[in-house]
Amino acid sequence: MVLNWVWIAFFVTACTTAVVRWWLGEAEIFTALLKALFDGARSGFEISLGLAGVMALWLGLMRVGERAGMVALLARLAGPLLRRLFPGVPQAHPAQGAMTMNISANLLGLDNAATPLGLNAMRELQTLNREPEGTASDAQIMFVVMNTAGLTLIPTSVIAIRQSVALQQGLGAGFNAADIFLPTLLVTFASLLAGVLTVAVAQRLPLWRARLLFPLLAVGGLLAGAVALLARLPADQAARIAGTTGAAAILGVVLLFIVAGAWRRVNVYEAFVDGAKEGFGVAIQIVPYLIAILVAVGVFRAAGCMDALLGAIGAAVAWMGLDTAFLPALPVGLMKVLSGAGARGLMIDVLQTHGVDSFAGRLAAIIQGSTETTFYVLAVYFGSVGVRNTRHALACALWADAVGLVAAIGVGYAMLR
Repeated sequence: MVLNWVWIAFFVTACTTAVVRWWLGEAEIFTALLKALFDGARSGFEISLGLAGVMALWLGLMRVGERAGMVALLARLAGPLLRRLFPGVPQAHPAQGAMTMNISANLLGLDNAATPLGLNAMRELQTLNREPEGTASDAQIMFVVMNTAGLTLIPTSVIAIRQSVALQQGLGAGFNAADIFLPTLLVTFASLLAGVLTVAVAQRLPLWRARLLFPLLAVGGLLAGAVALLARLPADQAARIAGTTGAAAILGVVLLFIVAGAWRRVNVYEAFVDGAKEGFGVAIQIVPYLIAILVAVGVFRAAGCMDALLGAIGAAVAWMGLDTAFLPALPVGLMKVLSGAGARGLMIDVLQTHGVDSFAGRLAAIIQGSTETTFYVLAVYFGSVGVRNTRHALACALWADAVGLVAAIGVGYAMLR
């Protein structure tokens, strides 16, 4: 229901703004909105079509892992934590293994792998959904909000973009594109914690227990230590380690599933084909949901509503007498909620305009590397299982985004200014 009103608001606001701009003499504004409408529809279909192959691959591998018993093993290892965050998911259920692999892929910055794994987890969670048809369960809401928080250990794509722009700007070997590691980790952890706690309060989950807090603190300490070590390395070496770690982890999981299946006398090939057959169907099912959100975001941007929003925020910040050095990076955070590709383009614009080693450039990279595209995740994940009533998912996800954005600005001033 909330997404319904948000979707309507995008169109009404955009069209109203376009009428005003046309009245003021901008004759081409309606053409721009129409182009954005068609571009959003085409992009939604192209993204879904491109996802079909990846979905087929990972659903096939997950079926092999399931029949080989590896998914159940992962679920048992992650059981103590997942049982408290997802009390409605039985122990050793396939959903636990799928969620564990999705979270692991997100930590490594492997978006292409994390998305199909997350969609598979949503399908498994849907088998446990006892809510009315089309309504999200508590477990699905917690899982989606965790994904929108975007916990990432290695923001590989952001590092690669910063290094590329640095070369264009003539920066020498002394430039360290990996210097955003530690700030990114702190920000994304704050966003994740805010999202989980908000959902826990809404669902009345008993999280304030030593058995849950100690593992979280231990994992957080390990992640912070790993990031601190990587941040000390030269940018090219850190990027190589990040890429090698991600590729080795994924290939290791693939090999483990196949070898385990062969060891247990599973027909690995048939298991893979059976799982892969579902990939195309899942990708096609996502198309209408993805197109719906992309066209709404497209007309909102084309009408200039985002520019107006940023101008109002800048005026308010200046009126309060606060430092406005963060404002050039703010559009990245606001856009990331709506469009990942749009936010990436805005980040590159900030890097090129203000400099890759400037405060605004570093802050934009931290925001890009520590947040996720909330409306995209909500549309794709819930759309893949036919959920229309997302209950409190959007509110909790947006709160986590807001905390992450504020944390990014605070961490940026504390560590980079």
